[in-house]
Amino acid sequence: MKCIHSLVLPLAAIGALMFPAVLPHGASLDPIDSTGVQVQPQQQNGISYLSGGIGEDEAKAIQQAKGYNLHMTFSIGVENKYVPDVDVVIQKEPGQTVLTLSQAGPLVYVQLPPGKYAVVATRNGEAKHDTADVGSGTARNLVFHWGGEN
Repeated sequence: MKCIHSLVLPLAAIGALMFPAVLPHGASLDPIDSTGVQVQPQQQNGISYLSGGIGEDEAKAIQQAKGYNLHMTFSIGVENKYVPDVDVVIQKEPGQTVLTLSQAGPLVYVQLPPGKYAVVATRNGEAKHDTADVGSGTARNLVFHWGGEN
């Protein structure tokens, strides 16, 4: 029995290293240095949103924000580098524009009324399209990725 107990602790330690605790998207236990955070809630057409995420503290601040039911992330290249220069149009179907942002990102969180929305994200003239069916439950995550580094 002693032999089994002496194996359990090392195996548990190895398991903890191989399978660290997984935190929900956006959850971080690390403190945020708010002196470097410039993100403030904004509104357009009665729609609240956050746009930013330049730097680790600003990204954490947005990811920890509550009450936004559409989360968008913009990145480029094989390294998935965040990019802050994306034009975004969100339309409530059929074609009613509810939000238009210029030079947004790399993270954009939006509080939309429940419904189905079409989202177009454009960077350097290359448009990416997606749809989001948002409600009052879990936030919908959209990731827009461009292959180039320019």
